[in-house]
Amino acid sequence: MAEPRTIARALTIAGSDSGGGAGIQADLKTFTVLGAYGMSALTAITAQNTLGVHGIYNLPLEAIEQQIDAVATDLGIDAVKTGMLSQVPIIETVARKIKQHNIPNLVVDPVMVAKGGAKLLENDSQQAMIEWLLPLATVVTPNLPEAEVLTNREVKTIQDMKEAARRIHNFGAKYVVVKGGHLEGGDALDILFDGQTFEQFVSPRHETKHTHGTGCTFSAAITAELAKGTPIREAVAIAKEFITCAIRDTLGLGTGHGPTNHWAYSNRNK
Repeated sequence: MAEPRTIARALTIAGSDSGGGAGIQADLKTFTVLGAYGMSALTAITAQNTLGVHGIYNLPLEAIEQQIDAVATDLGIDAVKTGMLSQVPIIETVARKIKQHNIPNLVVDPVMVAKGGAKLLENDSQQAMIEWLLPLATVVTPNLPEAEVLTNREVKTIQDMKEAARRIHNFGAKYVVVKGGHLEGGDALDILFDGQTFEQFVSPRHETKHTHGTGCTFSAAITAELAKGTPIREAVAIAKEFITCAIRDTLGLGTGHGPTNHWAYSNRNK
């Protein structure tokens, strides 16, 4: 008789970052620290470091499909997050597989531009994301530039963030977290919208250039917690604390936008 499963299973469908600060590498580190078993389906391979993205190589659709099928039909999935999905066919394929396998707790990180400025989402893919992926999402986590692209309007203030959250929610996502890291000055403020009410999550702002992979890490933390059965508001609060620790306790790696410290959350009370 098989032993009962006791560990949460989290899948990341995203690109690989050879520098280890973002993409599936950041996701898997985050899953591990938060006690979820991490699995991956690569959509692209990037040649990347703290100075920028030096090459992007999208994987064949068949390879992406087979990775998702292999994980879903054997190991099982309690939550999934999407990251870099750069082309329309990739977005459509991933959305179709999520529906086919009835994968719960989808977290969409609408990755569009790398920290160094390289575009990771082709222009015609933005509408595909809105049409195919967001209606399946439990939660979508845009930063301010991504919220501007998704809503086709400027997002510069807290009120703008709330209006963007309303508009993105109308695309079909159950919850929207608009991240305010790009707001000028003050604390780092994120807004969660459930379709009716707004909730703010605030943490001290730590000035550092070592913020590569913050979006990936934040959404991965939400994914890990949802996989464990954590309610959405608590999952967002834990993710906020996780990324705050990761930014505050910098590793100091690289000469550009260095990675965050994924171990910092584990050591927060020491």
